[in-house]
Amino acid sequence: MLSPAWATGLFVLACLAGTRFRNVWKNEGPRWQLWLTGVTAGVCLLVVALVPLAA
Repeated sequence: MLSPAWATGLFVLACLAGTRFRNVWKNEGPRWQLWLTGVTAGVCLLVVALVPLAA
């Protein structure tokens, strides 16, 4: 169970990682940064989507 604060934090982290992913991709940066930021954003969004919130 996720508390609303943790869910919000994970969502903000996913947004920041997604923005960084887009910037690295657009500027053709290093592949390891693409993987790191993409996986971070994806995992955060999956956790927020699949783990129930605490009431």
